[in-house]
Amino acid sequence: MNFFKPFYIQPRFFYAGIGIVVLFALSYFIPLLFNIAQLSIIVLMALFFLDVLIVFIGKNKIEANRIVPDKFSNGDKNGINVNITNNYTFLAYLEVIDEVPEQFQIRDFKIKDHIKPRKAKTINYTLTPKERGEYHFGYLNIYASSPIKLVAKRFMFDTGIMVPTYPSFKQLKKFELLNINKNSLDYGLKKVRRLGHTMEFEQIKDYVLGDDLRTINWKATAKKNQLMVNQFQDEKSQPVYSIIDKGRIMKMPFNGLSLLDYAINSSLVISNIVLKKHDKAGLFSFSKRIENMVVAERRNGQMRLILEALYNVKTDFFESDFGRLYANIKKHITHRSLLLMYTNFGTLDALNRQLPYLKAISKSHVLVVVFFKNTELDKLIKNKAETVQQVYDKVIAEKFDFEKRLIVNELKKYGIYSILTTPENLTIDTINKYLEIKARGLL
Repeated sequence: MNFFKPFYIQPRFFYAGIGIVVLFALSYFIPLLFNIAQLSIIVLMALFFLDVLIVFIGKNKIEANRIVPDKFSNGDKNGINVNITNNYTFLAYLEVIDEVPEQFQIRDFKIKDHIKPRKAKTINYTLTPKERGEYHFGYLNIYASSPIKLVAKRFMFDTGIMVPTYPSFKQLKKFELLNINKNSLDYGLKKVRRLGHTMEFEQIKDYVLGDDLRTINWKATAKKNQLMVNQFQDEKSQPVYSIIDKGRIMKMPFNGLSLLDYAINSSLVISNIVLKKHDKAGLFSFSKRIENMVVAERRNGQMRLILEALYNVKTDFFESDFGRLYANIKKHITHRSLLLMYTNFGTLDALNRQLPYLKAISKSHVLVVVFFKNTELDKLIKNKAETVQQVYDKVIAEKFDFEKRLIVNELKKYGIYSILTTPENLTIDTINKYLEIKARGLL
């Protein structure tokens, strides 16, 4: 039984058998083909047993192992390496079937390749997870055959491997470079005109052409008999909280990821940017209750705490309680902070129900409400309507799009900042708004 478990007959054997059957059928009309068909059976069986001998004699003729990362990055391509060593004395033809985690729902995974005798090779492929959690790999199956390709032997390796999928930490490296130059225009960053000065004094320096005349220090100028100016630096260690709405409205899908996952990925990146800017980063999520809270601090290990908290954010499919959110902020966030609230409002009525709580929060903090455009509606609006039904659909889409813009104006009326963005531009738009608020000294 141990011999037959890894034993697999290849399609070439059946194709040859079908060809022989056809020869026998044709021999009724062409008798000469009967002898050719008999000879073909003998040759096929001889090659079959020869193939069995050279493929199955010996142990550990194929060695392999799967190299996976310590954790997957959600929504990004993650590389998997399969290292294979061919200990056969002939060119081995391989069929690699990896039992990838069930979350990917890949039913036809197959990689075909070949390896020279006594050589090693690495096969690469990528996986893109769409949700956080634990991903369990099954067996790594390798079917090896000789150049005859009539039979194959199955080799099985590496089972029981679990890889956790965390929020998109790969975006950290992508956006980290934006901190090097605060006037950078890369990745869509907008150049923000600096208004006024912060009050954190740094030093007195010689005046150079271009310095603001309002910063001239007249006492120091009189002492040195040359123009001297005060130099200020950005205020640091300001608390910045990412607040994630994990109610049912945030489970709306977009390109395989939910709005909740987009918000989580953005929160991770903006927290890293905040710490690089010498501010304090924190976060929490809310729905029926407040959870996953990380107090805003700037310390070693803060990003690890934020990453673990974001990994555990899960929706409870309830209607979000903004009243409880306001009470929690009033109780636990006593210093004036920048609050980046990731949520979504479909209509102006939905906003008006929560507006009293948002207005109360904005009295003590700088509140930025981040919500999403419906890109499907944008497609309907741009498409030309040719039928009556398409006209109705386009009018309704324009109505919802107009309400989104009304929401922005309504928030602006009460001094609440907002970001209306598409999911794919969420991270960069949030970074831009944070840098703008810092540059304008609004916090």
